[in-house]
Amino acid sequence: MIEKFGINAGKVWSVLDENGKQEIKVLKKATKLTDKDLYAALGWLGREEKIVIDLDGKDIFISLN
Repeated sequence: MIEKFGINAGKVWSVLDENGKQEIKVLKKATKLTDKDLYAALGWLGREEKIVIDLDGKDIFISLN
């Protein structure tokens, strides 16, 4: 399971690296991850301080740190 989290974190990182700041719904669509897998990947990247999470009203934006 840990390996899957790392692989999915890599997918998220790659999309953010290529496209910059992404709204979470757009990021989910781009990575084709389930909610559970996306949030696990974001947790992984967050723990490593690789991402920044910004709230804008009800929207959540993710970018690389």
